[in-house]
Amino acid sequence: MDSKKVLIIEDDHNIVELLSIHLHDLGCIISTEADGQRGLTMARGEPFDLIILDLMLPGLNGMEICRRIRQQDYHTPILMLTARSEEIDKVVGLETGADDYLTKPFSIREFIARVKVIFRRQEGPPADQVPATAALRLSFQGLEIDLDKRKVMLNNIRVDLSPREFELITLLASNPGKSYSRKRLLNLVWGYDFEGYEHTVNSHINRLRSKIEADLSNPKYILTTWGVGYRFNEDL
Repeated sequence: MDSKKVLIIEDDHNIVELLSIHLHDLGCIISTEADGQRGLTMARGEPFDLIILDLMLPGLNGMEICRRIRQQDYHTPILMLTARSEEIDKVVGLETGADDYLTKPFSIREFIARVKVIFRRQEGPPADQVPATAALRLSFQGLEIDLDKRKVMLNNIRVDLSPREFELITLLASNPGKSYSRKRLLNLVWGYDFEGYEHTVNSHINRLRSKIEADLSNPKYILTTWGVGYRFNEDL
């Protein structure tokens, strides 16, 4: 695996130093910035394989940085850090485009596990996300998913999806009609199983639906299996 470029936007020097040590151990090339506005400039100025973003920053807060990054970059994974643990903060953070979320204080073991999962996802979808036929393109009514190019087209118009959104739709569309619980989706797509993070799945499903569904009150592609979770429409 090539060295991964990681940008840390965090104003707590001790946290930056700790994360940098462990990311270096993973072979990463690290860039850091403590100011929000300058961090946003760095994020926009060159490609990174991962952006680690604190919520509370001088100059510009993490929510706004994330929102602005996603206006032009749907693909770079963003791991958001915060000292606030309220549920609404987690949901809002994810809805602005963050791919994952860690609340301080967090264990280094959990941090490393999250980072490794993000890097593995960049190497391509896991085997359990690829249909048994090993098809590289999935086609439905008006919707096409190119697994090789990681590209989604809706009515011949490209849909910009974050890495997690693409992995979600790939998994669901590869198994039409199969219902997945939120916990199972969390395990398959995010690669971990922590209690209390099922909101992550709900938030990403909502964002995904807003990009591909013409009528959110009556979705065509991603359906809700009441009492279970979600499934892809098998009748397309």
